[in-house]
Amino acid sequence: MLMPHPAVLRRLVEEYEALTRPGSTEAPPQAQAQARDLAYTLCVSTGTRDVRHALETAHQWLEAASAADAAIRPPTDRDPHVYA
Repeated sequence: MLMPHPAVLRRLVEEYEALTRPGSTEAPPQAQAQARDLAYTLCVSTGTRDVRHALETAHQWLEAASAADAAIRPPTDRDPHVYA
């Protein structure tokens, strides 16, 4: 299965969660339609059929991508293991 780029997946998750945040006022029809579209895209992107599972999968993938980025980042001058 193809996986979406982490930046794209992060944007989808952030937009969906912002539109469906608990405690927000009643969303206008346009926002509701946008949330449905984002839910569909998240499901397709993660290979799931339920937006709750899609969000769970997306968060797991984003966490794994962040860990992988941290593991392969080049050392910097501030890295305590780099010798001058």
